[in-house]
Order: sequence, then C-alpha cells, then structure tokens
Amino acid sequence: MNLYLRLIWLLLTARWRARCDLLGPCRLALRVWPNDLDLYSHVNNGRYYTLLDLARTDLMLRSGLAGKISAAGWFPVVTLSTMRYRKALTLFQRFEIETSVLGWDERSVYLQQRFWQDSEIAASAVIQARFVRKQGGSVPSSELMALAGHHEAPAPLPQWLQAWALEAADPK
Repeated sequence: MNLYLRLIWLLLTARWRARCDLLGPCRLALRVWPNDLDLYSHVNNGRYYTLLDLARTDLMLRSGLAGKISAAGWFPVVTLSTMRYRKALTLFQRFEIETSVLGWDERSVYLQQRFWQDSEIAASAVIQARFVRKQGGSVPSSELMALAGHHEAPAPLPQWLQAWALEAADPK
C-alpha cells in the first residue's frame, strides 16, 4: 500500500468514527488527489486497487478485527480480484468506498467493494481474500469468523460467485 498519509489518517481517526459490523456495509469517504491521477487526468486503474486495500483496512479497524488478527499473528492477502470501471473519478471529486462481505467458505472470504460518486457506482470490485499465519499456513474462515464474533454457519455463496472463483482456480 503506497498511500501512507491516508493510512496514517485512517489509523489516527478510526476510534472516533462509527463502528462497522465485519460483514458490512462499511463506507469510507475520500477525495481524489493529484497523486491518484494518470496521464489522462482520472484515477489510475491501479490506484483503485490500492484504495480498496485502504477500505478493507478501515473495515477491519472499525469492526475491531484489526487488533485481534494482529494479536493472533495473522494477516490478510488478496487471492483473486475483478474490477469493473463504470465512471471516471477526477481531480478533487469526493467519493465513498463501500465494503461488504458477500460470504465465506472454508478457506476464503468474499467481498464486494464499490466506489460511489454521488449516487452512482463509479467502479465495483469482487475480492477473494484469505488470512494467513505469520509462521505459515492459512487460517480457516470459521476460525477467523469466530475470532470476529460471528459463530453462525456461512450462507451458501451465490452461484455466480462460486462460478467466478472456480473459473479463476481452473481456467481452461
């Protein structure tokens, strides 16, 4: 993540902002700055993914999960992602990133993250993430959710999400 000033701001202000449930939705308000732009004066496609990292960090901070996973020696990694761009974000525009958990299976958590500019979706991403132990090995999603206080069994993943993950795991 190369947005250190935004990250520091997020860390310093998280305790005064409204809490979010881990499953979301959790919204992070931001503004487009000059360093977010490409040569065509709109947000660079790679910057969208970096901003999504920031929004996932915000969700973990505001849900109380960040401290718990740090104490457990775990950290998240993105294992699969897809982004659809619908509307350009330009200099000084305000926007929000909305993060929601779509579901989870035994290994991964699936999130939807949307960039909202006014009342329109500017971009939308689907993310597959896993949590891994610093000493090695993946953390089962049931263990992660229990740490977060969610002890219920996961709902079945939507068919389109299962197909998306399967296609990425075994493209033919």
